[in-house]
Amino acid sequence: MQSIILKSSVKYWFIGAVVILALVQTNISALAQTKPRIIISTDIGGTDPDDFQSMIHLLMYADRFQIEGLVSSPYGDGRTKDILNMIDLYEKDLSKLKKHSSGFPAPDALRAVCKQGAIKEAAYKGFSAATEGSDWIIRCARKKSDQPLWVLVWGGFEDLAQALHDAPEIKDRIRVYMIGGPNKKWGVNAYSYIAEHHPDLWMIEANATYRGWFMDPESPKNITSKAFYGNYIQGRGAMGKDFINYYKGDIKMGDTPSLAYLMKGNPDTPTGESWGGSFTPIDRSSRAIFERNTTTADTVATYSVVEWRFKGPKLAIPTDSACFTLDISGQLWPGYYLGEGRYGVRYSPKQVEVGSYTTHSSISELDGQKGKYVSVAPWPGKRGPNDYVLGRNWYGDRTEPELFLGTQQGAKTVSKHREEFLMDWAKRWEWLK
Repeated sequence: MQSIILKSSVKYWFIGAVVILALVQTNISALAQTKPRIIISTDIGGTDPDDFQSMIHLLMYADRFQIEGLVSSPYGDGRTKDILNMIDLYEKDLSKLKKHSSGFPAPDALRAVCKQGAIKEAAYKGFSAATEGSDWIIRCARKKSDQPLWVLVWGGFEDLAQALHDAPEIKDRIRVYMIGGPNKKWGVNAYSYIAEHHPDLWMIEANATYRGWFMDPESPKNITSKAFYGNYIQGRGAMGKDFINYYKGDIKMGDTPSLAYLMKGNPDTPTGESWGGSFTPIDRSSRAIFERNTTTADTVATYSVVEWRFKGPKLAIPTDSACFTLDISGQLWPGYYLGEGRYGVRYSPKQVEVGSYTTHSSISELDGQKGKYVSVAPWPGKRGPNDYVLGRNWYGDRTEPELFLGTQQGAKTVSKHREEFLMDWAKRWEWLK
């Protein structure tokens, strides 16, 4: 009898152990599936070299994410080759990284999801034609998954706008963290299309918060933007060797807060604490329309969309044809024919400023128009009749004065986590030593 009882106990113990092991394996599998699904849309290789730094950071944390797409959405000369060059460096360091985590993706798997996006900025209507990048966003968004697809916009907005135009139903499947500011300035037409036609998009629009990543007035001396390279990056792997080529190794990585938002904090709650900042719900996006030249008596919110519209001859050319330029501080924005003798151009000031503009055109009525404007914080500022009305899932930079760093709205919600984030990254650089 005792033998029977013993055998029975062993049997049930074995069954219990098998069940527990299965549960553990199930939980491990479930944990693996909770890696955030991401697509990065980047202007790497374009006008600002900070995307190279952010791409190196992404690859060093690639075990933490399901990277479904790396889209080149450039302002300037950036192309997919710039992403591929970074993956080549990652491949050289991969054996050292894998000693610490088995979750790093194969280099060829990353190369397979590199796609070329829009090369030119969108015209006035905000979209043009499908690209390899915009189609890839749609394809990934349509995958069956219990998770949303996070579209992290580091560069141009054009591919996101095109994807939403071509497949508006994907809005229910994606969440967007958009690095605005200068990107909004260059991609103002694509932004305007998104805000006007897809206000129900789940969106974090970070126009200034991200700047807390590289504004370090209170950082310990060992992790200031200039000191971090020498203390923690220099001499560590192929990626560390390459890092010096961008801002001489000074830390900027202005796009990285979008990724950091998914690394520490609850991404379902933009109003909470996270490495990528804290945000506030907004129900409108500022837009000012002027049917005349402006003066310093005209005040607009920083990061708002400003439209100047002019009258001129009725031309036998397609609407959305570029036919004049707006010159602000030596930078040029194309202006477009809107039809019926109407012309328009958009601009988004990226900082608090008193600005002036001049127009240039072979059309005499549009040539030499001049004016000034004043942009002020905070954004979105005072309500206006032409503001874009947004849905309930659009979030912007925090407006409390105590969360500003200088004139940068909400930046302290990122800078407060800077030391913790950078020291976590320093540990990974040790892996490459």
